Amino acid sequence: MNKFKSILLLSSIILIFASCDDDDDGPTSEPLRDADEVRLENEITINQFLEDHYIEQQPNQANPNFDRIVFKPINSPDAPSDAVAVKDSELLKSKTITQNNIEYDLFYVQIREGAASERKPTFADSLLVTYEGYTIENELFDGTPNPIWLDGSNLVVGFREAMTEYRGSSGFVENPDGSFAFNDDFGIGAVIIPSGLAYFATPPINSGIERYKPIVFTYQLYRSRLIDHDRDGIPSYMEDLNGTRRLNDVDTDGDRIFNYLDEDDDGDGVPTRDEITIEEDGTIVFPDSNGNGTADYLDSTYPE
Repeated sequence: MNKFKSILLLSSIILIFASCDDDDDGPTSEPLRDADEVRLENEITINQFLEDHYIEQQPNQANPNFDRIVFKPINSPDAPSDAVAVKDSELLKSKTITQNNIEYDLFYVQIREGAASERKPTFADSLLVTYEGYTIENELFDGTPNPIWLDGSNLVVGFREAMTEYRGSSGFVENPDGSFAFNDDFGIGAVIIPSGLAYFATPPINSGIERYKPIVFTYQLYRSRLIDHDRDGIPSYMEDLNGTRRLNDVDTDGDRIFNYLDEDDDGDGVPTRDEITIEEDGTIVFPDSNGNGTADYLDSTYPE
């Protein structure tokens, strides 16, 4: 069992999660590099990183209840004789992520998926995690030894997409001192993120992250929660109507409020919650009362 006091922290004030798209302007007048060219360059860098390092779990001096996940050079004198390069490890997995019409290979290390009884979070859920962020040169730029809640929709793309492959702990108890003890079966892993799924040309100021460089996160996932940001009855991940796995690019009624934050998605004066039906088992039904092929909550012509 692992003990900690959970901390609620707004993700908007966390340096590493002020993510941006790779078509944004950079902090200087320097023209942006070609995104596909950077992808290819990052691919070489990441593959070399995976070949040159192995993973080790170390005691966390800041919080002895949680081990740190460390990437260490496989050719270092203190590397154990049975060390296996990350690239050859059975723990290494990958998935393809499309961002701005470019396909990226996202590599992640799944030391432990998490409890089978727990759901995998969506890309828009709230996550209780501990994490550390590293540059590709293995320099620590941020992290927390104590668990914090983060809004997945605000995380850099590579981080949130990796977290959908893990599960939380099967249970916990609250101790008399207000701390929590989670079962030791939560998800543990790491992800190596190409810059096109992170900060590309605009890393956070004074973070130590170089432009166009990959970054690395290690983490533990303790819990996740399905989020409905606007409390309109539709979970936020379901407001991704165009399938981009982003929430800030859908505004059905053009009122400059994205659907996931808009209590009246079609702007007809009827709250979205009143234009859907939620069954006893939680299933959401989207009526199309006038049969025009558009659900009522997205149809400004209904009711007339």
